[in-house]
Amino acid sequence: AVARDKRGSSEHIVAVIGDGSLTCGITMEALNNVAVNTNKLIVVLNDNEWSISKNVGAVSKYLNELITNPLYNKLDQDVKAFLKKLPGGETVIQKVKKAKKETKDFLVPSSLFETYGLRYIGPIDGHDIEGLTQYLDFAKRSEIPILLHLITEKGKGYELAIKNPEKFHGCSPFDITTGLAKPKKPGSPPNYQEVFGRAITRFAKADPKVVGITAAMPPGTGLNILAEEVPGQFFDVGIAEEHAVIFACGMAVNGLKPVCAIYSTFLQRAYDPIVHDVCLQDIPIVFCLDRAGLSPNDGPTHHGLFDIAYLRCVPNAILMQPRNEDELTDMLWTGLHTPHPTFIRYPRGAATGAAIKDEPVSLEIGKAEMLMEGEDIMFWALGPWVDEALSLAKQLREQEGIDAGVVNARFAKPIDRDLLIEQARNCRLLVTMEDHVISGGFGSAVLEALQETGLSIPMERIGWPDRYIEHGSSVEDLRAANGLSIDALYRRILGRFRRSTVPQLSEEREALLK
Repeated sequence: AVARDKRGSSEHIVAVIGDGSLTCGITMEALNNVAVNTNKLIVVLNDNEWSISKNVGAVSKYLNELITNPLYNKLDQDVKAFLKKLPGGETVIQKVKKAKKETKDFLVPSSLFETYGLRYIGPIDGHDIEGLTQYLDFAKRSEIPILLHLITEKGKGYELAIKNPEKFHGCSPFDITTGLAKPKKPGSPPNYQEVFGRAITRFAKADPKVVGITAAMPPGTGLNILAEEVPGQFFDVGIAEEHAVIFACGMAVNGLKPVCAIYSTFLQRAYDPIVHDVCLQDIPIVFCLDRAGLSPNDGPTHHGLFDIAYLRCVPNAILMQPRNEDELTDMLWTGLHTPHPTFIRYPRGAATGAAIKDEPVSLEIGKAEMLMEGEDIMFWALGPWVDEALSLAKQLREQEGIDAGVVNARFAKPIDRDLLIEQARNCRLLVTMEDHVISGGFGSAVLEALQETGLSIPMERIGWPDRYIEHGSSVEDLRAANGLSIDALYRRILGRFRRSTVPQLSEEREALLK
């Protein structure tokens, strides 16, 4: 709108926002600057009382009071009646505008939005197209910034979605008649989100200091299980990731054990609090980075492909990724008993079907797991790529006679340098595999570690290219489209191996290591 004013043009700028966005600090920062910067802006507030889950907090309560206040409703019905009787009557519209403001301000307190300098009109039936058109026409004639408060019904037009708005916010394939999700194949493993939810609930029941925090996504993260079974140890702060992180800091320094479950991409919003409030002060909080890797149906805004790069450069941060559900449980347990900030990344969707031990174990920080020895090629893989590395190593052995081994790296920071150096000195090719962009990721960390030791060895880094990855029907489809199918990787690694040479240390570095 300011750019329009500076340009000297006259088009209308309309910002459409959801009620859930009002819990976000950025939105409040913008509202704080509207009236001081422009006189001409239309904000349409679509209020259906939901973000992903049911809205929470004081703003949600405030909006509900506006909706249910009979004075507001009566006045809006009167205005609507006038507008319907006299469509296009600007004189009447101006009189209604003046009368409504004066009457409302006399009978009820001024709205929050008017405190910010925006003229508030509402609540309005957002499904009444004729009435909504008249209000928008009225808003176009406003001489100050204006906010239209629309009431809508989440799921409108599909009765099953109306009855279960949370489920239908974003869903996998379902039967349109029943609304039921297409059944999983018999024996299908649980999703990582369910594994996490059950693990934290189990730990919270045993230890009242364990608390779970989410930013408007209880079902998406699996924390709905904790909310149902141990509600006193569950907190939903709404769409406010920065607050969630600092909220966890306050809890941790007072003896609690907070676990923040936030999507990898959404945690980017809280980067400054992570750097300055968590890691600078070395506060023990466990961050569970859901949807680390691909989230095919959600696309570029939800692919968690940047967190290793943005976290491993921060001092005191410990970053790990499990290869299966049992290891996820162990890592959560490890994080709860580590006096430093820990970050656990894991993908959306089905786990592997691995059995979960009765009692979790604490993992040694920075210690990788040797799965298969090898003298020709060593795979260092993270998370879901571990099983793919095992498959490739077996294929290389059987088809090419290449002695390939596999390491479950477990930690992206700190990495297991001792094991890495030992293997790098004896194999012909080192291959890193990660569900992350290639720039600045796990492979980069391995390269840095080798450079610091003075060791030179051929390497092949497997990861996502330096571009935003599109939507897709499945992880497999997106891998294939980006040259990361198993067949493509097999050819790539084999070709790289055939061009490789045995690594050599400088004489000075050899003497130093001895």
